Amino acid sequence: MSIDQWAISVMETLGVVGAALLVAIESLFPPIPSELILPLAGFTASRGSFDLVSVIVATTIGSVVGALLLYGLGRWIGAERLARIADRIPLMSGTDVEKAMAWFHRFGPIAVLLGRFVPIVRSLISIPAGVDRMRLWLFLLLTTIGSGIWNTLFVVLGFVLGENWVVVEDIASRYSRAVLVIAIVVVVALIAWRIVLVVRRRRAERDSASTDSATPEA
Repeated sequence: MSIDQWAISVMETLGVVGAALLVAIESLFPPIPSELILPLAGFTASRGSFDLVSVIVATTIGSVVGALLLYGLGRWIGAERLARIADRIPLMSGTDVEKAMAWFHRFGPIAVLLGRFVPIVRSLISIPAGVDRMRLWLFLLLTTIGSGIWNTLFVVLGFVLGENWVVVEDIASRYSRAVLVIAIVVVVALIAWRIVLVVRRRRAERDSASTDSATPEA
């Protein structure tokens, strides 16, 4: 049984609860794409298994529940523990985490809202929100708005297109791949820049040490 057949079976068996469950799982495990689950939910609704409004509400609740679990994980990890983990990773340091969290503290609300429209980030953005201890009501509000818009778009398209819901998945998959490629390029560029900075710092330290050792004592 393919993943789409399995998803349809779950939703037809459990109704909107099944749709909410699948979206919550998608929030926790990004490799399961919402671009597949949501149009399928709309398609299943078009077959009369449940009404359109109910599935939109249910999938949005599922998104919020999944995001809330990752938010809780971020709060549990905390900034200090995350910094200690970063210190153990090559080319990273606790200072990087502090800078990143300072940025998130400033732009967090925008990141949480817009992040719901970006593959992978849509799930992972909840963790730094928890680490930063963003106000829970604000996190829930922004997540509900962002996820509600995203879910409504794909569910309605799946509902309208019916048997042709795969068209939505195809277009969304291209969008996701394009965004993912851009993200990979940015990450690689950041890693390369980090390597350059480390090499420069070590070279400067060696030059400084050589100068000190060559300076005659008074």
